[in-house]
Amino acid sequence: MSISLYNTLSKKKEPFAPLSGNKVRMYVCGVTVYDMSHIGHARSLVVFDVIARFLRRKGYDLTYVRNFTDVDDKIIARANQLGSGYKEIAQKYIDEFNIDMETLKVKPADIEPRATEYIEHIIAMIVKLESKGLAYKAADGSVYFDVSGFREYGKLSGRDTEEMIAGARVDIDENKRDPLDFALWKKSKEGEPWWESPWSKGRPGWHIECSAMSTHLLGPTLDIHGGGRDLVFPHHENETAQSEGAYGVPFVRYWVHNGFVTVSGEKMSKSLGNFLTIRELVKEVHPEALRLLLVSHHYRSPIDFSPDAVQTASQGLIRFYEMLDRVNSIAATAGESRIKPLAESFEQSFDEAMSDDFNTALAVAHIHELTTKINKALDQSPAVSHQDKAALKSVVSLISDVLGILEETPGEFLDRIKRSGIGETGLTTPEIEALIQERNAARKAKDFQRADEIRDTLKEKGIQLKDAPEGTLWEKLQ
Repeated sequence: MSISLYNTLSKKKEPFAPLSGNKVRMYVCGVTVYDMSHIGHARSLVVFDVIARFLRRKGYDLTYVRNFTDVDDKIIARANQLGSGYKEIAQKYIDEFNIDMETLKVKPADIEPRATEYIEHIIAMIVKLESKGLAYKAADGSVYFDVSGFREYGKLSGRDTEEMIAGARVDIDENKRDPLDFALWKKSKEGEPWWESPWSKGRPGWHIECSAMSTHLLGPTLDIHGGGRDLVFPHHENETAQSEGAYGVPFVRYWVHNGFVTVSGEKMSKSLGNFLTIRELVKEVHPEALRLLLVSHHYRSPIDFSPDAVQTASQGLIRFYEMLDRVNSIAATAGESRIKPLAESFEQSFDEAMSDDFNTALAVAHIHELTTKINKALDQSPAVSHQDKAALKSVVSLISDVLGILEETPGEFLDRIKRSGIGETGLTTPEIEALIQERNAARKAKDFQRADEIRDTLKEKGIQLKDAPEGTLWEKLQ
């Protein structure tokens, strides 16, 4: 099935057709490395990790580039605050970022360039813009892009001039000819890092970094350029202007932007005390549950990150693993296949959902549906054929390959996650199992009062029982 995706530039869904046959060039704006990565970063990183995984699953020859901004006002400020060098600060947070990505099961991009490694290419691009009359040197030695020289400025964001000026939140800068003009090269202040250039000892502006790196690594036209919705203006608008101004060809065929993340209904902010780093979150939430929460929403939709949302994702993940563990616990027979048809139908529905603008929300809904159908089939008859097990294994491979969940052994996952915090119940695992055996014996003897007493006692202590044809299952309530 062919892929269609929503293009921010055209404001509509379009059939996906890469520039060069099967080869896909994708560039995604990465993090500015001056602090720990947070849930907003996690959303974008997981979104494009899933997109990359799915494109490869569909057989595309993908080259995925995701950059690090390793010199920036915020990095310099943090370095000055800590009495350190900007290089040390950048390296520290790149290392921390890599730890977080491994925990979240976000695969590395094929190329992860750092802005400071491409100063030569950045300068060459500015020279090209200057030669075309699209850049000018200011009195202080900085260089600015002349927005008035690029007639299509605003085509990506769809904003008019007044909106763009308000949205840019530009500081008053007497060096600029126009408020919308943006820095390509900044003359460095005393104590700041600098590189030699034809204009001054300085450093690159933020926008030019991505244009120069993406052009050098992938060519002047990208198939997909992505990032958070907050980057549409001014960052991606400015990238478009300088890249198309320099090379005279379309910069990006498909612009892909993920939606915002709020925390319990509010914008995330350190001042509000709701700033959630990935490192802090995974101490309380299983990384797969965090991924499931993120992919349970369409990438263009907003997400409100709340305790209830985390609880729902965690319970959903446990439910998936319980179903897999239930199937694993049943010895395969040579009998009729009941799960295989369900699995085959699921794989087709999953592919259709993902091919329609990477609709992970619908794909996850199909996983819930499959789980329900398999559990119902096992409730009717706890029998599984060899073909059933093979088909379900194929389903798990598909889900883990694309969504990055269900990668653990079900039994081990449930022992570690479902029953974590069991000490809070005041019971040990053998004591719980003994009470379950006593309850089963009472039910067999038709002493339902005693059986109910045991169930209620366990529930009061935070233990939930579930009766299934293959026995009584239990879990620690969250």
